[in-house]
Amino acid sequence: MIRAYKFLMRPTTGQQGALAAMLADHCPLCNGALQERRDAWRHTSKTSVKYGGQSAQLKDIRAFDPERQGRWSFSSQQATLRRLDKAFAAFFRRAKAGEVPGCPRFRGVNWFDTVDFPRDGDGCRWDSTPHHPVARVRFQGVGHVRVNRHRPVAGRVKTVSVKREGRRWFVVLTVEQGRPEPLPETGSVVGIDLGIASFLADSDGTFVPDPRHDRKAAARLKAAQQGLARFPRRRARDRTANHQRAVDKVARLHGKVRRQRLDHAHKTALGLVRAHDVIAHEDLKIRDMSRAPASKPDPEMPGGFLPDGAAAKAGLNQSINDAGRGVFLTILHAKAESAGREVIAVNPRNTSRTCPQCGHIAAENRPTREEFHCVACGHTAHADTVAATNVLRAGLARHHANPA
Repeated sequence: MIRAYKFLMRPTTGQQGALAAMLADHCPLCNGALQERRDAWRHTSKTSVKYGGQSAQLKDIRAFDPERQGRWSFSSQQATLRRLDKAFAAFFRRAKAGEVPGCPRFRGVNWFDTVDFPRDGDGCRWDSTPHHPVARVRFQGVGHVRVNRHRPVAGRVKTVSVKREGRRWFVVLTVEQGRPEPLPETGSVVGIDLGIASFLADSDGTFVPDPRHDRKAAARLKAAQQGLARFPRRRARDRTANHQRAVDKVARLHGKVRRQRLDHAHKTALGLVRAHDVIAHEDLKIRDMSRAPASKPDPEMPGGFLPDGAAAKAGLNQSINDAGRGVFLTILHAKAESAGREVIAVNPRNTSRTCPQCGHIAAENRPTREEFHCVACGHTAHADTVAATNVLRAGLARHHANPA
């Protein structure tokens, strides 16, 4: 199986400049390849440009600009072109399926934050000083960079990536390793409901509160963004020192919220995986849940619209995005696979409207967001607990129908 490791790097001042220059030189390479694809498509011949043709031009590009393009790893530049090719493949796939296509866009220097090295030893070397107590990774044109390796790396390193997050630099390794030993069986099964009032509720009646990291940092973010808004919009190279400090402050606060959200998701998922053998959850479409309501034209007033609750839905969408449920489910599936647990996604339709006692389905069974009262048999419980119980039953039915 393939596993990713992410470590914080401790580059020197000179190495930080070299890493930033590497990203800055890969960015125009990606933008130039994107422009070539667009020009070819707009031509009357509708010529299509593929990765193979653009990769064949790299040798001439490096010879023409040895100061910027010739000093970096050839394989890392190929990886940048391959990423663009994958982005276009995904674009055409979405367009063909009738989804929102999302055409690849040009990137500014501050938006281009990752460089990939497809093979360890080709332009990079993980653990470049193996007999030294401090781990280091070597990059062509940068040197041996110190790494804060907070846990051992088990397996064979396949790819190495450099990633910039604000003022921090990380190295990301993809490692090929054998399948780990599964955790001991607990004999426990659980269903979870990802609610709004709480982060999740399980079928045992336990609730995990929503940490609301974004709302807690809202006051500081507002002040930082107001401070940034006082400066005129300029390119990164034209910013004053005070302007750059304001930019860094906003980015630092957003980065902290993101790390807090990831930390909460990892800890919650780990607790579920350690305690239960089978975990059932709703197969949620997060993008559809956070979509703005469609406007409703007013038939009595041309050009006018009826109230659609957009303001209330905007607050709900903020809560949905702040909780990061999509990230949590991705982490839950990854941890369960590594631990030998089974995670089952079930259809969420009517899970919060079905009585777990008599099976009666009605919208009136849930008069409020938190209350469930069956109009047929009188069963009363918390609505999220009822939904989690129904999710568990549907998940167990699928588990028994298709045993692993």
